[in-house]
Amino acid sequence: MFYREAGPKSAPTLLLLHGFPTSSHMFRNLIPQLAERYHVIAPDYPGYGQSDQPAMDKFAYTFDNLANVMDKFTTQIGLSKYALYVQDYGAPIGYRLAMAHPERITALVVQNGNAYDEGIDNPFWAPLKDYWKDKSEVNAAKLRPLFEADATKWQYTEGFRNPAVSVSPDAWVLDQAYMDRPGNKEIQLQLFYSYGSNPGHYAEWQAYFRKFQPPTLIVWGKNDKIFPAEGATPYLRDLPKAELHLLNTGHFALEEDGAEIARLMRDFLVRKVKR
Repeated sequence: MFYREAGPKSAPTLLLLHGFPTSSHMFRNLIPQLAERYHVIAPDYPGYGQSDQPAMDKFAYTFDNLANVMDKFTTQIGLSKYALYVQDYGAPIGYRLAMAHPERITALVVQNGNAYDEGIDNPFWAPLKDYWKDKSEVNAAKLRPLFEADATKWQYTEGFRNPAVSVSPDAWVLDQAYMDRPGNKEIQLQLFYSYGSNPGHYAEWQAYFRKFQPPTLIVWGKNDKIFPAEGATPYLRDLPKAELHLLNTGHFALEEDGAEIARLMRDFLVRKVKR
């Protein structure tokens, strides 16, 4: 397991969980904006970034198992309490952690991370839903283009105000380099299939929100074509005290509005997380 760490260990901990197809690299600019006051941890999941990529016959690439690995990882490095930042894949992984250890979660920061049916009721998800119903090569072939460079770049540019200025091409070039490793695209396809297990947990996660009412900040790129704003507002049904900010940007909102997200996080955390 590879992870980035910064800030004093005596400070409140923030666990940053990345999405697809990126890694802890997506937090490269956010970490130094938080590390003065917080202990920041950003891991790479197995098969992502600098972490090992075990073969598929030796490791189960499912969201249940990724969450299990993250659970063991947090225990191994001694995290007894932490705030969660969840984006994309980070949401189903992070919410599994929260369900398993609600006493550990001090706060949630949700950035384009879904927990509601409304968030996946859009055209992007239609071929994935077909694959969940029928794991055939015909349906898999419709998804494979999403593992290529044009689709990776699209995630970093679609819905952004000025991607040529605000988004470093290093981001999608690095993500694609990791995904072009031998065997990685089959891993990604398996995780696309496993994502179909997540909607079945939405009711449980929503019940967790209602019961425990974790302090929650929602910072959402409203122009995201994968997880649009329709997936952000339902959080307020279960977390009426959540603070919602819809930002005029896309899926990887940290690229364009990282400074604003960091500002909102610092203001939120100082009010909601005890030092």
